[in-house]
Amino acid sequence: MASILDEYEDSLYRSASLQPSRTSVGIPHSGRRFHLNMRKKFCTVRVPEPWDRLPREAINYAYVNFGKHAFMVSLCRIDLGKPDEPNQVELGRKDEGKVYKMFLDHTGSHLLIALNTSECLYLNRSVQKVRALSRWKGHLIESVGWNKFLGTETNTGPILVGTAQGQIYEAEISVSEGSLFSTNPDQYFRQVYTLEEESGPAPVCCLEIERGLEGKFFIIATTRKRLFQFVGKVPEGTEQQGFSSIFAQHADHLPSFREFPANLGFSEIAFYTPKLRSNPRSFAWMMGNGVLYGTLDYSRPDSILSDERVWVYPSDIDITVNKPISIVLTQFHFLLLLPDRVKAVCTLNGQVVFQDLFLEKFGLLTRMIKDPTVQQIWIHTEKVVFRYHVQRESRDVWKMYMNMNKFDLAKEYCKDRPECLDIVLAKEAEHCFQNKRYLDSAKCYALTQSYFEEIALKFIEAKQEEALMEFLIKKLSNLKPSEKTQTTLLTTWLTELYLNWLGILEGDPSQRNLYLDTREKFRTFLSSPKNKDCLFNNRASIYDLLASHGDTEHMVYFAVIMQDYERVVAHHCQHDEYDEALNVLSRHRDEKLFYKFSPVLIQHIPKKVVDAWISMGSRLDARNLIPALVNYSQSASTQQINEAIRYMEFCVYQLEETQQAIHNYLLSLYALCRPDSLLSYLEQAGTNPNRIHYDLKYALRLCAEHGHHHACVHIYKVMELYEEAVDLALQVDVDLAKSCADLPEDDEELRKKLWLKIARHVVQEEKDVKKAMACLSSCALLKIEDVLPFFPDFVTIDHFKEAICNSLEDYNKHIEELKREMEEATQSAKRIREDIQEMRNKYGSVEPQEKCAACDFPLLNRPFYLFLCGHMFHYDCLLQAVFPNLPAYKQAKLEDLQKKLAATSQPSKSHHRPKDVDTISLGKGQQSREQIKADIDDIVAAECVYCGELMIRSIDKPFIDPQKYEEEMQSWL
Repeated sequence: MASILDEYEDSLYRSASLQPSRTSVGIPHSGRRFHLNMRKKFCTVRVPEPWDRLPREAINYAYVNFGKHAFMVSLCRIDLGKPDEPNQVELGRKDEGKVYKMFLDHTGSHLLIALNTSECLYLNRSVQKVRALSRWKGHLIESVGWNKFLGTETNTGPILVGTAQGQIYEAEISVSEGSLFSTNPDQYFRQVYTLEEESGPAPVCCLEIERGLEGKFFIIATTRKRLFQFVGKVPEGTEQQGFSSIFAQHADHLPSFREFPANLGFSEIAFYTPKLRSNPRSFAWMMGNGVLYGTLDYSRPDSILSDERVWVYPSDIDITVNKPISIVLTQFHFLLLLPDRVKAVCTLNGQVVFQDLFLEKFGLLTRMIKDPTVQQIWIHTEKVVFRYHVQRESRDVWKMYMNMNKFDLAKEYCKDRPECLDIVLAKEAEHCFQNKRYLDSAKCYALTQSYFEEIALKFIEAKQEEALMEFLIKKLSNLKPSEKTQTTLLTTWLTELYLNWLGILEGDPSQRNLYLDTREKFRTFLSSPKNKDCLFNNRASIYDLLASHGDTEHMVYFAVIMQDYERVVAHHCQHDEYDEALNVLSRHRDEKLFYKFSPVLIQHIPKKVVDAWISMGSRLDARNLIPALVNYSQSASTQQINEAIRYMEFCVYQLEETQQAIHNYLLSLYALCRPDSLLSYLEQAGTNPNRIHYDLKYALRLCAEHGHHHACVHIYKVMELYEEAVDLALQVDVDLAKSCADLPEDDEELRKKLWLKIARHVVQEEKDVKKAMACLSSCALLKIEDVLPFFPDFVTIDHFKEAICNSLEDYNKHIEELKREMEEATQSAKRIREDIQEMRNKYGSVEPQEKCAACDFPLLNRPFYLFLCGHMFHYDCLLQAVFPNLPAYKQAKLEDLQKKLAATSQPSKSHHRPKDVDTISLGKGQQSREQIKADIDDIVAAECVYCGELMIRSIDKPFIDPQKYEEEMQSWL
């Protein structure tokens, strides 16, 4: 018969989103539908649970069995990836046997068909022929526990089989690839245990095998009233040998089990697996008293079941009339299948949250199963198959967790929904407030959108300042950078609260630890990078708050954070903590603060201050420190002034400062306290005025005021005031005056004058004739006749007889020298006259075939020049070669001479001129033509252009004029 398509979607109920899309078709897949002609009304469908492949790669099979009444039993396999290509397999039986149950493994590779005749058939996915399992004959199969860890496409690995008689068998089925059924597929089939209830053996309704930690296996088996657990380890490497060892541990005693009195006649257990290739997380066991729900804890040693609770069936389910048929478990719900409907019950509160009623035309519901790979639920009747999609199941779970006061779980399931998260946080905050957990309440309130004023007043009325502070801190941390007004308000309020709280705790010695903890929190608050901008912009208000509470400690701490070191240093200075102030300056190395506070600090700790200045090196401008040193030196002792001198010497000798103010101040300190260092400083500075960095006039006045005559003499010498230097030196030391008198080496007249001063001083002041005579020997410029006027009349000639004789001898030597020079000059003049006469008679011969060295044309065609070197040039060729290399002034002179020569040329009709035409005067004040030519010859023909200095000077000139280089280069292309 044709299938009918009826798709619809229902809105989600209170806590889950089990959103069904019912499709009344034979087999559904991926939203498509197709029709299947069935020969009988009864049909059983089992959807596999792909385990070893990704969902998109899994091959989903649907196995459809047709009961036999008059026809041969057959099986229809449909690949959900290719729903239009069904595959039909004949079971090959014509007796009255019917299919009792079908079991498909998680990969869809192995299918077990249990018949009501206590026989079992096996079909592999890759073959077309069903094979009977001979060792299984005589057992009515109720359940199969597949091995999800060792099974392959051709081998099931060790599996467990439960029968209607209560026995549990271990079996293994394997097919060979070469000859599929050449041997029996059932490798072995042996009994390992028998499940019993109080009345004796009971059918094994369900079997499940799970592996825990460290190779431990958990086997869950259920009867109608009991749930058994078998726990044990399988030795590593022996997993293929099966689970006999686990059951053998319970041969002498019953395993742990759960038992309930009511009886449905059967039971079924379902598991929830969150993702592919993971272990189940929770279970739901449908039995007579309800549904036993719990989680699976694989770390427990003896029992995997945890957090168990029993949810009774809804009131409209009477197990004597409409007992549940099947159960499926999702993350937060279990679905109960009834003959005509499906009910969804929340596992958090046991409430029915969804019910789907099926029409009578579809028939009675017979089976429900879940594919954990794609999270789809399948339900079938005798006529049709339905598919449910589970979507957004957890969307309302947060409400239930919130009502159960499990706020952490509630927040986890609404973290992507801000409006719901706000409700949860508000409820949690209120819950904590009611239970007097004020700090936790404040943290939660800060994350909500509740009115700020309302929450703040709530904590104020409860007198919970600490909780209020926590609320404000959290609220502040959640503000955006653009919310500057709110940030300022909260920051200021928090500062006030911290200061109040610290003031209260500081006066109570018993609260010392709490005080220290609060102080640390306050400092953390002040130094928080997030609050830095706000605190900096409102630092004046914060300073006022700190001052109003008298908290100087935190005022200094806050000033350091704000890098307001000026306030910090000022505070230390006001409290006479000069060492601390200097430490702050040295640590932060701010030049402006050094300039500002040095006048105060140097009055109390001069040595340390100077050490700090020296450590700053060139970063400090010593000129800005001079006022501090001046004030200090005026009121300090000589020993303290030495510190100022030490820094000035560091600047001059180490930093090599050249500022005049620094050198002048050092000079003044030397003149005041260290006269012995003054002269050495002046001598080290040198005598070149351009390289001296102090003010000479200031230094002279300063030295004169303090009576340092040696220094004054040195300064006079530097200023080249030699007369003043000699005058002052004669007051101190004659030898000093003599050294000054020899300084003007280029001015003999001045030097003689200075020595005469010295001689006069020696004769007139010291009246020492011998010393005066020594002056004559010291200076060659002085003669006895220069010194004689200084002597008194009573001095006899005997005192300078020797000097007079020496002077006369010098005069005789000078006369003889003049005679010799005159004779040499006469001989030289004679030789010059002879050379001139010889030059006049000198000549050179020119052959008719000679050519110009410049233009290579015959030389005799035009006026020419002949040089002693042998080079010959036309007049115009030589002029053209020489002119560009002449200096500018000679070029101008040559042009002027050429113009004058042209002006003297007189046109004549006769080819012969008068003989003396070139010597005719051109007028008064004008040169003759011959003189002009001679001047031109002196410029043009002064030397050979090829052999003279002109050629040497032009050695670095390029052969091609740079201005014509491009033109010359293009001519060669």
